Amino acid sequence: MGQSMLGLVQNETVKLLRRRRFLVVVLILAILIPIFTYAQYRSVITAQERMGTTDWRPLLTQKIVDMQNRLASSRLPDEWRDFIKVQIQQQQYYLDHDINPMAPGGPTFARGFMDQAVSMFLPMIIVVLAVDLVSAEFSEGTIKLLLTRPVRRWKVLTSKYITLLLFTSLTVLMTLLLAYAMSGVVFGYSGWTLPILTGFEVTGGELQTSGAFMLPQWQFLLLQYGLGWFVCVVVGTVTFMVSVLVRSAAAGMGIMMAALISGTILTQMASSWESSKYLFVVNLQLTDYLNGTLPPIKGMTLPFSLTVLTVWAVAALIVAYTVFIRRDVTS
Repeated sequence: MGQSMLGLVQNETVKLLRRRRFLVVVLILAILIPIFTYAQYRSVITAQERMGTTDWRPLLTQKIVDMQNRLASSRLPDEWRDFIKVQIQQQQYYLDHDINPMAPGGPTFARGFMDQAVSMFLPMIIVVLAVDLVSAEFSEGTIKLLLTRPVRRWKVLTSKYITLLLFTSLTVLMTLLLAYAMSGVVFGYSGWTLPILTGFEVTGGELQTSGAFMLPQWQFLLLQYGLGWFVCVVVGTVTFMVSVLVRSAAAGMGIMMAALISGTILTQMASSWESSKYLFVVNLQLTDYLNGTLPPIKGMTLPFSLTVLTVWAVAALIVAYTVFIRRDVTS
């Protein structure tokens, strides 16, 4: 059985590489990461020129003042007001404890990049990889040949899912390596041991710092990219199910893109619809829990979001296997 499964996985890997989806993913990362690096560089330079100093303390102080000014606006929605209050408390904590939260360096850029990419950019990349794993067999007319071979259907689907997991893991690793290597040219490659504050808890809209503790940045990155990997696996699994259900890769892409975009919108206005916290797309910003950011809906925690995402992934697999095993390919 092991050798048979290994052969099937190798076959699926060759097919995925032949479609050049992974090459497209690497190219997207290789093009966009330098653009993000330059944007980050320009924002740092602009802030330094405005303040007339390269010292991070006045810059952070000004950031706190800017947020306090935003709080004074009467038009600010309550959920944004709570969010900004938590941000102010956190930045003040960094200032009081003499910690530069954005010390320049490749590792720091990689950390910031994952924070921004985990809920939309990376999931979209994974959708590109996974969307036609099964549906391509229909569009290429190979589904009958595939399912009439003397191999059990569950083995065929499992080999495709294992291949997806392998390339999802490789994509997350490539994201870290490219973000570090490319940004390091501008910001330098040091900062792996920079102390990063985590362990925040948000209760009732207030930031609790009693359980906060320091981690070297390399350990924080392991935690952060581990959570990013889990998000990508869940999104990949749901996309995998869609690929089984929908025979057109374009339709599958449309469904997943619509889901991810609606998730971003819902996250901004989720406080008015509390039940949306059970949707997988509202729980993708897992790295926010490490940073002490206010969740989109009060009461959401890291264990809660992990549980919701796990349930969605398991349900997606059950649906995918049930439909694939019972599917009639003669029509």
